[in-house]
Amino acid sequence: MKKPVPSDIEIAQEANLHKIYDIAGNIGVMQEELEPYGHYKGKLSLQIMDRLAANKEGNLVLVTAINPTPAGEGKSTVTVGLGQALNKLGKRAVIAMREPSLGPTMGIKGGATGGGYSQVIPMEDINLHFTGDIHAITTANNALSAFIDNHIHQGNTLNIDQRRITWKRVVDLNDRALRQVIVGLGGPLQGVPREDGFDITVASEIMAVLCLATDLEDLKQRLGRMVIGYSFEKKPITVSDLGVAGALTMLLKDAIKPNLVQTLENTPALIHGGPFANIAHGCNSVIATKLASKLGDFVITEAGFGADLGAEKFLHIKCRAANFKPSAVVIVATIRALKMHGGQVKTELKTENVEALQLGIQNLKKHIETIQAFGLPFVVAINRFITDTEAEINWLLNWCNENNVRVALTEVWEKGGEGGVELGEQVLSAIENDSNHFNYLYDVNDSIESKINTIAKKVYGATSVEFSPSARKQMVQFEKEGWGHLPICMAKTQYSLSDDPVKLGRPENFSITIRELKASVGAGFIVALTGTVMTMPGLPKEPAALKMDVNQDGKIVGLF
Repeated sequence: MKKPVPSDIEIAQEANLHKIYDIAGNIGVMQEELEPYGHYKGKLSLQIMDRLAANKEGNLVLVTAINPTPAGEGKSTVTVGLGQALNKLGKRAVIAMREPSLGPTMGIKGGATGGGYSQVIPMEDINLHFTGDIHAITTANNALSAFIDNHIHQGNTLNIDQRRITWKRVVDLNDRALRQVIVGLGGPLQGVPREDGFDITVASEIMAVLCLATDLEDLKQRLGRMVIGYSFEKKPITVSDLGVAGALTMLLKDAIKPNLVQTLENTPALIHGGPFANIAHGCNSVIATKLASKLGDFVITEAGFGADLGAEKFLHIKCRAANFKPSAVVIVATIRALKMHGGQVKTELKTENVEALQLGIQNLKKHIETIQAFGLPFVVAINRFITDTEAEINWLLNWCNENNVRVALTEVWEKGGEGGVELGEQVLSAIENDSNHFNYLYDVNDSIESKINTIAKKVYGATSVEFSPSARKQMVQFEKEGWGHLPICMAKTQYSLSDDPVKLGRPENFSITIRELKASVGAGFIVALTGTVMTMPGLPKEPAALKMDVNQDGKIVGLF
């Protein structure tokens, strides 16, 4: 009888973890530069950057993917597996990834620590409260909400128009009931009644600010620039106007420090920051990525969802903020997901269907074209599933070869780093031999409308962009306020290249609808909300939390 495949958490709980001081020492971190959080995780001092300022930066490899489907793509798994594989090839690799949010962890998506034998550990800690970074952001965000309401209650010397407050409260859970609320009820002693709402914490501008800040002082300056609403004269009101930038920075003084953990094969990993890619910019922190590039010869990082979201924002927003130039890009695809993009239903994915694969390949092709437009060398990683047939694998490999696409069949879920050696070799070859002419698709000094059009047409393949009347008014206002030079952060469904989640594959002849704009001046971008994308997700009919438990010994079961 065949032995059942262990779950991710069972694999993680059997891992041979090294003490965090050993992991830190292996990449040149001094003992006094590590603040341990237990035996297997710790925070790194920001002073390391000063000590290593003269060090050459390592090669930056970005891992992205096709549009996600319920069939699974395994982008985080491939990110971890590639880091392990490069170490097997004798390279000093450091992984840099985002922190998981409790919302999707307890909802439907699951965690963000990889899977199988390519995981970052301790996965239970990372997927739950970790070192408290997201809780610190929640506290800072809601402290600002309290300061705003208190200012109005105490006389409102800034003339804040409570009808035009744009700052929302947050909680790191999927809770649709909190999307729209009324605060201040109960009489004069309870404050001034007004409409409010909650976002999920990872959609907070403070999360974006933390992830784009380059140091503590930059964090404070960015927090001070955040716009919380408008006065009765329709003038923007900032955190600096309220005088609380210092207090918010104080609440984040530990959260800004990157977290060090390890993989199942003891490869070092910096896990820090976690903005969603469908409603924020979808990348781990600039500080963690920069630090990883000083500590390793290769940095393997990921950006959320498909190349139309996370990768586009990584390249247009994060690379601009940090002056990064990626060395190569990995585009993750699975045959299962491509078949779904080609019309095969989820319940039939185990059945061979080369025709559906042939139709679904158009989704991968569009993401390849996007990375090519940025001028970057790339490799397609086929994340192999046990149900993939030889005919399907051969067709996909042949398609890549016929189109001069670097490709590697990847088995890191089952085999760990060993299953990613071919991918590692292809990435090294691409960095060494393929041309790298990295360029942005738009100039930041283009108009807001022009930048949105460029993303919609060049990255999504849209034929046109429709702006709501309110979005057009906001464009005029933002340009007038001097914010027109900021990059664009598109808030869009992750499931489709369009703004309609049911349009899989490579939609044609579609329009993108911009319903609202938000000025994230502290983060340094303009958020453009498309379609019906929500900044506070809801739970599914059967949340993943229903399967989670902890036994009397404190051992977690059912996490993944």
